[in-house]
Amino acid sequence: MTHDHDLVLRPTDQQTAAALNPPDGRNGGDLVVETLAGLGATTVFGLPGQHALGMFDALRRSSLRYVGLRVENNAGFAADAYGRITGEAAPLLLSTGPGALTSLAALQEAAAASAPVLAISSQIPTAGLGGGRHGYLHELPDQAASFRGVVKSVHTVRTQSQIPSAIAEAWKSALTAPHGPVWVEIPQDVLLAETRLPVVTAMDATPGDLPPRPELTAVAADLLSKAARPAIIAGGGVVRADASGKLRALAEKLNAPVVTTFGGKGAFPWEHPLSLQSWLEDRHTTDFLEDADVLLVAGSGLGELSSNYHTFKPRGRVIQIEADLGKLESNHPALGIHADARLALQALLETVEERADATAQDRVRELLAKVADRIAVQELALEQQVLAAVRAALPADSPSFWDMTILAYWAWSAFDAKSPNAMHSAQGAGGLGYGFPAALGAAAADPTRPVLAVSGDGGALYSIAELATARQYDLNVTWLIVDDGGYGILREYMTDAFGEPTATELTRPDYVALAESFGVPGIRTSPDTLETDLTKALAEPGPSVVVLPAVLRMFAPTHLGTG
Repeated sequence: MTHDHDLVLRPTDQQTAAALNPPDGRNGGDLVVETLAGLGATTVFGLPGQHALGMFDALRRSSLRYVGLRVENNAGFAADAYGRITGEAAPLLLSTGPGALTSLAALQEAAAASAPVLAISSQIPTAGLGGGRHGYLHELPDQAASFRGVVKSVHTVRTQSQIPSAIAEAWKSALTAPHGPVWVEIPQDVLLAETRLPVVTAMDATPGDLPPRPELTAVAADLLSKAARPAIIAGGGVVRADASGKLRALAEKLNAPVVTTFGGKGAFPWEHPLSLQSWLEDRHTTDFLEDADVLLVAGSGLGELSSNYHTFKPRGRVIQIEADLGKLESNHPALGIHADARLALQALLETVEERADATAQDRVRELLAKVADRIAVQELALEQQVLAAVRAALPADSPSFWDMTILAYWAWSAFDAKSPNAMHSAQGAGGLGYGFPAALGAAAADPTRPVLAVSGDGGALYSIAELATARQYDLNVTWLIVDDGGYGILREYMTDAFGEPTATELTRPDYVALAESFGVPGIRTSPDTLETDLTKALAEPGPSVVVLPAVLRMFAPTHLGTG
């Protein structure tokens, strides 16, 4: 009798010969790139450094495409976007110390947004590990400690034979729901030393499923089927699980209105009769959701932005589907279902009873009319005109990447993403400089579609060096820079809080001339010509910059009792 654990895959004669006679001239870096290729990676991002040269030397002997950025943080943002667009783990190759630490803000955003980034850093030589003060260049007492509070998992390699398994384990971690960034570090001497280990083949790091417990979905289905006023909040977990189709089918079967979080943009059709759109920073929407007798929260932790700054206080029964165990019931008591959103929504779809509700669509229309009336009295025609021009210019299937800027805050609530996984921003961690390098990563993932990046002038200065990257790789990204002469949203916050702003005004360059100095076409536009200029820029291949001098205002917040 043969048991499964007795089965062993036998190598072919050709594989045996290759294993016994590996090519000359390989080092530990070759084991890194061979493992990545074996796991299915095709593109890597990064920045070389002295201790990491073994990895970068190995790239020229591999089939991997390398996209090098000018700042490690921006390389992290590019890998983040690549991971979001493809659903694959995006390798990010870094050096020690300052190079590694410069990526931290990007890895925090990837963690907050559950983007699968596989960061592989060099380390000082093995003899320097362990916290001693040996005086190596870039030496830290414990480099990995700087990353443990940011990434999903940390893997330190000490010998060449550990490299394939450590990277495979990290790859699996990055792609196990919830997705996220992971950290692997390999000492310089391990990367540089010649290796006689066989070429890495047959890697397998397939992540496991995270199915819901059937007794929980049975209770949830019963609650939803019998609800008088059910509603659904759809978060980024629905997008990442590719579950928007199942969400729509469930909402229609239940006649349940759906609002998407800012991270869940596109998870539900914007113009659907049951769509509450994304007006979460609005008291009318908050009241509507509080009035639901059963509220299904799918793929969201109901954090600060998704809860109207924690003013949301549900009165009905909450059902929460969440792959991140730490977010389950972290803000509100709920029937917590620890599961991948796709699998949990499928289970509910199979078990809920069809529910009639003649009032649901009327209540949605009434809510959206209240929101529109609130905005209409605030004299924000310029802001609405600019956002409408961007939507009209951007092809429906093109992704957009938004920095932390006033126009992005408008887009969170008011922009129709058109499709799932099409609108991304740095709202997870809230760091500046995300939009443009992230768009470059998306363009590297799919060169067939133009990609839009949106920044303010403050955020643009964080990533201006990547104009060189855009030109070097001829990436199909149009960068819209809204130039208001400072940190616009901070200017508003400080004026509202203190009567005047401090440290918010910026001396800035001529962005059009600066873009052209990199060989990137640039144009200065106006609100009236924005749609035409942006449409033209997006239609032309390669990178371009469109500069809009304008001072935009935010709509009044409701969580402060002023909206």
